[in-house]
Amino acid sequence: MNDRQINAFRQVMRLGSVTAAARALAVSQPAVSRLIADLETDLGFALFDRRAGKLFPTPEARSLASEVERMFYGLARLERFAQEMKGLQRGSLTVATLPMVSFQILPRALSAFLSENSGLRVTHNVHNSPRVVDLVAAGQADLGIAQTAPGRSDVHYIYSWRTDCVVALPTGHPLATRSHLTPRDLAGVPMVALSFQTVTAGYVTERFATAGVAQTIAVESQPSYSACALVAEGLGAAIVDPFTPRLFPASAVTTLPFAPAIPFDLHLLGHPDLPLSRPAAALARVLARTIDATAGVRRLHDPAT
Repeated sequence: MNDRQINAFRQVMRLGSVTAAARALAVSQPAVSRLIADLETDLGFALFDRRAGKLFPTPEARSLASEVERMFYGLARLERFAQEMKGLQRGSLTVATLPMVSFQILPRALSAFLSENSGLRVTHNVHNSPRVVDLVAAGQADLGIAQTAPGRSDVHYIYSWRTDCVVALPTGHPLATRSHLTPRDLAGVPMVALSFQTVTAGYVTERFATAGVAQTIAVESQPSYSACALVAEGLGAAIVDPFTPRLFPASAVTTLPFAPAIPFDLHLLGHPDLPLSRPAAALARVLARTIDATAGVRRLHDPAT
């Protein structure tokens, strides 16, 4: 990396095009393009996406440009900064997840990720699934893990998984000895229902309606951890994801399969148009390994290529 490469990069970022940068530097457009390409070769990662003859800065380019503009330093400092970016030892990213992911899955993934990339700073926000999807679609979160409702096409599905919902019962409940439970088995049983806004609640309503059984709702609660806490206190049964009940002792909460099965799909999401930064892509891989290793979860598809 040399000062001519950095100056060409700075002018392209400031002026928005190779043509304008070449004019400002009083050199030819091919000369600027060559300097940018050489800089990318020296750094070991791309600074621009090239589409339809135009350059679109990558997240790494924006980070590098911010550092160039903000600080007055020598070439040696800039080279150290770039090497740290390449080694994932500098940068930040934001992850938004639904609550059930925040208890075990994300902590396990971040523990593994940050043990190898200790210089990165991660911000983790917990929201319901619609809010998570909104944050990712708006570019306010680098990654999101959520359920999604049909019709949401404003995010990129990086990975998807499926598991099946379970019925959480107070331990010792008369139905706890069954092999599985159906809507007819739960007729007249007090239920702790998830909010009607959740994907799972929609499935539950449909399953009971198809069976011709009315739910006896004692409490409506959100998120699933709150629902399971109410179950543990004996207030009713809840149909929830299979992960959250595992946080409660077996002496308080028992789970049984529900039939017909209610899918609980998890999606790792990114922005539909912006490429993942290298730290975000690395964390996505760690999250995928962590969820793949979670009992009862099966991968639905691989990332788009």
